[in-house]
Parts: sequence; C-alpha cells; structure tokens
Amino acid sequence: MSAQTVTLQDVEEARKLLRGVIRDTPVQGSRPLTERVGGPVWLKCENLQRAGSFKIRGAYTRMSRLTPDERSRGVVAASAGNHAQGVALAASLLDLRSTVFMPEGAPIPKVEATRAYGAEVRFHGSSVDDALHAAEQFVEETGAVLVHPFDHVDIVAGQGTVGLEILDQVPDVRTIVVCTGGGGLLAGIGVSVKAVRPDVRLVGVQAESAAAYPASLAAGHPVSLDAMSTMADGIAVGCPGPVPFALVRDLVDDIVTVSEESLSRALLLTLERAKLMVEPAGAAGVAAVLDDPRAFEPPVVVVLSGGNIDPLLLMRVLRHGLAVAGRFLSFRVRIDDRPGGLVRLLAEIAAADASVLEVEHVRTDPRLRVDEVEVRLQLETRGAEHCDDVLARLRATGYTLVFG
Repeated sequence: MSAQTVTLQDVEEARKLLRGVIRDTPVQGSRPLTERVGGPVWLKCENLQRAGSFKIRGAYTRMSRLTPDERSRGVVAASAGNHAQGVALAASLLDLRSTVFMPEGAPIPKVEATRAYGAEVRFHGSSVDDALHAAEQFVEETGAVLVHPFDHVDIVAGQGTVGLEILDQVPDVRTIVVCTGGGGLLAGIGVSVKAVRPDVRLVGVQAESAAAYPASLAAGHPVSLDAMSTMADGIAVGCPGPVPFALVRDLVDDIVTVSEESLSRALLLTLERAKLMVEPAGAAGVAAVLDDPRAFEPPVVVVLSGGNIDPLLLMRVLRHGLAVAGRFLSFRVRIDDRPGGLVRLLAEIAAADASVLEVEHVRTDPRLRVDEVEVRLQLETRGAEHCDDVLARLRATGYTLVFG
C-alpha cells in the first residue's frame, strides 16, 4: 500500500483481515423509498454492525497492522462517538491500551459505550476537530499512535469493505448513496466499487450546515469550515483529510447536501417504516433520496452508517420529524369565555379524528376582549392532508384560527 493511495487489493486484504471480527451487515428493501424512486431501493444496515457503526472496520484494520513497538505505546483517537466506540472495541480485541478524546457534550450513550469497551475517555472542545487537536497533542506528549477517524490509508481500506459487501448483496446496483463527514467511508466504497463496477454512480451526502466537501472540491484542496451546526454529529467534520479527499475527488460522481428538516424526516421514516434505529448522520442518504427521489437511478443502495443515538436527541428529532411531516398541528383560536366553549371546540377536533397533545388558556392578553379567551392547541394528525381537513372543519364551524 503506497503512502497516499488505496487500491482494490488493499480493500480485499482488509476484508480477509476482518473475517470473524465484523459482521457482514444485511441489506433490507425499503418499500416507501422504492415507490418514490420507481425501482428497488436497498438499505445497507451498518447500524447493525458491531459497536453500532461501520467504524470498527477501519479502526481494526489500522490497529491490527501496528508494529510491536507501536502497540506498546497504546493508541489514541478523537471522535464524537462512533469512531470512539470502534477504536475502543478494536483495542479491546487486540489487547491494546486506548485513550479517546471526545467533544464536550458528546452523546452520553456513546461516551458510556466507549468506556464500556475499555477506553479512557477525555473531553476537549466543542467539535471533533477540537478533540482531534487534543489527540495530536497527546501523541506528542506520550508517543501513543493516533488512529485517525478518516485520514489514513488503512482506515479507508477497512471502510471500503462495505462496498465489496454491497456488490455481493446487490450485484445489479446502479447507485450507491453514502453519508459523508471526513470522507473515509465514501472514499473506501469508491475504491472498492469503482474498480469492479465503474458504471455505478456514487453519491456522497453531507448535512448542509456541516458540508466541507463542496467548497473543498471547488477549490481543488481541503478547505476548513468556519462553523458547523447540525444534529448529525457523526458527519460534522470541519475539513476533509488529504487521503480521502483525493479519492473522493477522483472517484465520486456527486456530493449533495440535506437540511436538518430532511434529516428529521429520514430518521422518522427509517424508524416507522423500516423498523431500524438510525442516528441522524446515518440517515443522511435516506434524506437525500427523499428530497429528490428521481435523481437516483435504481437499483439504489443507501448506506445507513450508524445507529448510536442519544435517546433524548431521538425524542427531539422525532418530534421535529413529525412536525415536518405534517403530523403535528399547532394554532391559536379565540372563543367566548363562557361555560361549554372549550368543550364545543374539542368536540369539533374529536369529530375530525385529531388528537389533542397540548391545550393552554390565555386570558391576560390585552388584545382579548373581556369575554374572550385564547386557546393554544397542539394536535396530532395523520399527515398534511388530515391537517387541511381539520382546519377546514374548524373554519366551517365559525372558528378563526391564528398561526405563528
């Protein structure tokens, strides 16, 4: 393996190395995505991988090739959670000492899982890039070996084994959609797939508020973002590494971005319809397909990169996804402040087959008449069309509705 290049042979050797260590994760058909795209769509379930994501592939490949001297010094990594768990598990399997730097505020389940696999966890900064700087300083101070989350040929080769599995499982695949942060997974899949099937279209997906690749590709070299803000912490990487960047530039057909609303909607769909627990970063490919289904030639394989999600974040994201999907309806309505007024309003809502989630009376607003009360309501509906039906019924019975 050369200093900066990864080949199909490298990925095939990594696959041999990983036998008995990782799972060949399943692919699962997605009926709702298939209906939208107009042809088969498959989900590659790396959320069901050991340690909950694809990261164990690259981490184990990298660490298993350390010299005895390097092993004696231990390893260090930086991660928001998935790479942390992959490194910690691989270190445990290889009997290595591991230290992991994580951003302040990293999801608690990811922190606890990393510790449970045997790593020492330290916190630094507010992003993966901040944690990576701390890990690099730790290397200088202790001599530990840095296991980079994406910028190393062994990491890319290990992640590329996902592509070999896809070709085995869906041999007629035409498009592969891959969530993308630093680009290690995308680059690895590009190496393995394009060498065998150069006709397959490869699309990387980034969160639009943490998308370093579009500007980097336009500039012709890695470009750092000034700031990032996304729920998809697993792909919140401020700057591509030179190793994956060169491969992505040469092998990947397109990079697209998705909004936070689209990520929420995608996570909701994978949970409701596919019965799969996926973190926001892992659902980025699904979000891209939902945004523009006709842009992806079937058969399509969407890689679900991980399923490690904080339950509190899951609650917030699901509520957001339900709102984006039109499943929540919020509005205000003024009614006469007399006995039975609220009962009549709620009866109309019940007749429209909507469920009341929250109700609040407001009597002290100076804009209200003395005999008026404003009721703020949040309803659960079956979707956008049902929302329209509920609102039409209330307006038809004389209620004036206020939004915002």
